[in-house]
Amino acid sequence: MSFKDFFRNFTIRLLEKYLSVPEYSDKSLGSPKNILVIRQHNQFGDLLASVSLFRAIKETYPGSHITLIASPENYYAVEKNNYIDEIFVFKNNKLLFPGYVYRLKKLLRRDWDLAIVPVTVAVSLTSCILSGLAKAKIKIGPKELNGNNNAMSFVFNHRIKLDWRKCPDAHVSDFILDIVRPFGIKTKNYHTSVFYDESDIKAANLFIESLLPKDGYPLIGFHIGAGKPQNRWPLEKYVELIERIKTMINAKIYFTGSDADNDELEFIKKCCCKESGYFLNRSIPQLAALISFSNIFITNDTGVMHVAGATATPQISIFGPTNPFNWAPVGPTKYFLRKSELISDVSVDAVFDLFNYLLEKQNHEKH
Repeated sequence: MSFKDFFRNFTIRLLEKYLSVPEYSDKSLGSPKNILVIRQHNQFGDLLASVSLFRAIKETYPGSHITLIASPENYYAVEKNNYIDEIFVFKNNKLLFPGYVYRLKKLLRRDWDLAIVPVTVAVSLTSCILSGLAKAKIKIGPKELNGNNNAMSFVFNHRIKLDWRKCPDAHVSDFILDIVRPFGIKTKNYHTSVFYDESDIKAANLFIESLLPKDGYPLIGFHIGAGKPQNRWPLEKYVELIERIKTMINAKIYFTGSDADNDELEFIKKCCCKESGYFLNRSIPQLAALISFSNIFITNDTGVMHVAGATATPQISIFGPTNPFNWAPVGPTKYFLRKSELISDVSVDAVFDLFNYLLEKQNHEKH
């Protein structure tokens, strides 16, 4: 056993001595009012795709107050979300600051009726520890994930076995509810949601007004980046696709992204899109507002895909190694393309043909 494993096991055994709680068999939760949900996976797309959990809680307990402990990597996915009343951002690097530790301790020591640690693709040790430290009457969390035991399950009164293998093609918005289904917490609406206000709409409209050509042309958006290289459709294919679109129609074309996508965006600018618009480093609500005004949005399998998925805009999501039945946006205007585990196997013809179909469908509906 390595020293790292020894130290981890020693720490868990020590925590068990102080944070262990009795396991309950009674599934009745009463009528919880103050509910703490502790962050799940760090990627913001995972959290955004799991809005169904917060919706289910609010539908089951309409008068409840939900506080979310999120991470710096994911909290902005649910800014302005109507289902979440309060967000606290947990930052490891702030634990040496007394003021921050005081605020965290004060939050955890509230009289919570219920604390929940949801899970999608990984069990967070930090989330389990925070649950253990929380002063909650009832705590719900994972006993195991896909057959792998959660060594910190002793912090939960209700320890739930979670397993993607039971239904490998389940959507994440459905799977996330498995942690609370035994308690009658459910919803019929699995769509993700991004809420935006007038200031976000104004920012989107100002950007659209800056685009060429001016009025009366379709607005087409692209997101060509992705945090995982294997989820990036080749830039050369995007260039070919855009050139074919520009040959077929006059359109306002824009790209979304952040500083992390600079290399990809510079390549696109040099090759074909010097005059296009670039909506960069914007908030999630502003991004959703812009996409909602678009005719079609084309994206890689990444977090922005889920932002677009929260709108009614017709959308093409390009997939490679990830199972789209788990992660693709759901809804009548949402389409995905996948050929194999190599995203590059998706052809330009396939994307262009689907784009053409969606555009013709829109034109037909107008007339």
